[in-house]
Amino acid sequence: MYGDVDLNIIDGSAIWAQSMAQSLAAAGCEVTVLLKAPVRTDRLTAPLDEASGIRLVRPYEDRMLRDLGPGGLTPEQAVELMGRLHTRKPFDLVVVRGRRLAGLAAQETSLAGRLWTYLTDFPHGVDELTAGTTAELTEIALASRFVLCQTEEMRAFLESTVPAACGRAVLFPPVVVVPEGVLADGQVHARTRLAYTGKFAPRWNTLEMTGLPEELARVGVDAELVMIGDKIHAEPADWAKRMRKALESSPHVDWRGGMSRAQALRQSAECDFGISWRDPDLDASLELSTKVLELGALGLPVVLNRTPMHEALLGADYPLFAGQDSASVVAVIARAYHDRAVYAEAARRCRSASADHSLERAAERLRGYLAEALPSAPEGTDPERPLKVVIAGHDLKFFTRLAEYLDSLPGLDVRIDEWEGLNSHDQYRSRELAAWADVVICEWCGPNALFYAKWKRPEQRLIVRLHRFELYAEWPRRLDVSKVDAVVCVSPHYADLTRELTGWPEDKVVVLPNWVDERQLDRPKLAGAEYSLGMIGIAPSRKRLDRGLDVLSELRGMDPRYTLSVKTKHPWDYWWIWNRPEERAHFEKVYRRIQREERLASGVVFDGFGPDVATWLRRVGFVLSTSDDESFHLAPAECAASGGIPALLPWPGADTIYDPRWIHEDPITMAEAIHATVSQGRFTVEAERARAEITSVYGLGRVRALWSDLVVHGRVPEPVGTGVDHVTT
Repeated sequence: MYGDVDLNIIDGSAIWAQSMAQSLAAAGCEVTVLLKAPVRTDRLTAPLDEASGIRLVRPYEDRMLRDLGPGGLTPEQAVELMGRLHTRKPFDLVVVRGRRLAGLAAQETSLAGRLWTYLTDFPHGVDELTAGTTAELTEIALASRFVLCQTEEMRAFLESTVPAACGRAVLFPPVVVVPEGVLADGQVHARTRLAYTGKFAPRWNTLEMTGLPEELARVGVDAELVMIGDKIHAEPADWAKRMRKALESSPHVDWRGGMSRAQALRQSAECDFGISWRDPDLDASLELSTKVLELGALGLPVVLNRTPMHEALLGADYPLFAGQDSASVVAVIARAYHDRAVYAEAARRCRSASADHSLERAAERLRGYLAEALPSAPEGTDPERPLKVVIAGHDLKFFTRLAEYLDSLPGLDVRIDEWEGLNSHDQYRSRELAAWADVVICEWCGPNALFYAKWKRPEQRLIVRLHRFELYAEWPRRLDVSKVDAVVCVSPHYADLTRELTGWPEDKVVVLPNWVDERQLDRPKLAGAEYSLGMIGIAPSRKRLDRGLDVLSELRGMDPRYTLSVKTKHPWDYWWIWNRPEERAHFEKVYRRIQREERLASGVVFDGFGPDVATWLRRVGFVLSTSDDESFHLAPAECAASGGIPALLPWPGADTIYDPRWIHEDPITMAEAIHATVSQGRFTVEAERARAEITSVYGLGRVRALWSDLVVHGRVPEPVGTGVDHVTT
């Protein structure tokens, strides 16, 4: 683990480094911490030295490099040392913090794929992002197993601007480690004490804070400000001088200097209020202050800015939100000082918000990510003699997550035979892989399946995944199904249709459903999401956007708050669709309707097509499936996993995948059901029910296990689904 931070200086980034190492150790990791600078004070390093499972590497004391400068390791030097350490004893994961550092580490072949990158120092606004920054962040994301994001807002911004981060971005909020038995007494004392800990910087309003005791005295509040920390920003120089003078000479300001984290918390616990009041320029920050959570964990109510993030953390009616000037800070402190009920409620909110940031919760979160990144070997496999698996196909986008999972399993050696097109491939390489493999998975039942069936050995197993696209083509008729061990379809309806059209033996055609990544999709909904309908992908015309508009029009007649968000490419982005006269005529009619109908003109939003579906779904309550036909249609299931509700019309086979209560006879019936759910206050209950049903059957973990059983053991799964006669427990 390496953070581009100096552990001699106590600030948020240094506290992160300490708590990150402690969290990894608590999760069961053997942690090597590479220090940036020589140890001049052990206030942060001593707890790490004393902890079990943590080893500190001191490059200065051990003279690991010749040209070590006084400012600590450069990012280049840090990456060089990480590479050396990895060569001596390979690491399973390499945790790094710092964009410049992560960018260099991403270019190291030996570290790529092992990186768990914690990012905060990147632009937090679209207007600040440059093409170079985006390219750098993309490279970092692609080289990282996980990109650790401090807040949901940060993850959403990163996914929306850096598509490569989608599926890799996970939450790792600040960690609060409070010494055992340290807690505020929950009382407001006659002389109230305000606690500030951290760095002293202009935008942190630390100079303005030093005037608070005198301002409070003028409104009848006897107050003292306790300030803990020793890092004073050097720029601008005149400000730094004024800050130091204010710390040393301001009335009723007790500057206690720097100290260990544990000492700072013990002394803060003796105070009555915490202060984290900042310049409004920081209100748009996507970072969450660790000090707010630490002070809250002590039981102190904290005075802080009103921001969307803080409202989500503490509630919009939290009583200690301050405005831009010191007078507003004085007003909220005075109110809580005189009204003990207000004080107690604010303290309770802060304590409750901090509970999810404990060391135990952080370790639990990390254990989940470790299990995802480093899964156990499947039963019956031997990592010393791995099962050899080939995945072959011309378009693997629908199979990528499963391919990555199979490749991560100890006991499996996975190789990819990616064809350039349906009929275009390196025949010599394919022949070589056919001779090498124990198991072949053909994604699509096309020429790839015909090729591998031709060269299949008797002891080899061949699995073919068939989609709607090729079911009506010639390839299934030409496939020697006796050479195939299993033909995989994603739904019972298409499995039945496959048997009917091909005449293949019933036991050869099996159902392994599509999956939903419930961990990635499980994010808090934004306010008003229940009034937002969604559709993902509207081309070709059989997706029937026109029916979705029928639903919206009906709903807006009941309540104008309903809107429809369409996440899609437009039909003219697909040449093979736009060149067909009947398709073009259909969409021209639909788009004209949106422009001309009053109910639709202000109620339809087109969002860019991209992989940031989990972020997009935060503001969507219902996803519509109004198609003429679908093989599975994943979008309603993803909606359910995100905390929304599926809404489907009865396309063939829908009832073998989705519960019939989500399937409606026509657009009007669908609209009436949606409005009844919202207007009667049943949205949350129905959404939780949908989430439970969908994730129990189509959750990524369950579907992965089914595939693992099929690949490793040839074990055919039992029928699955949430529809009638398909529920399994």
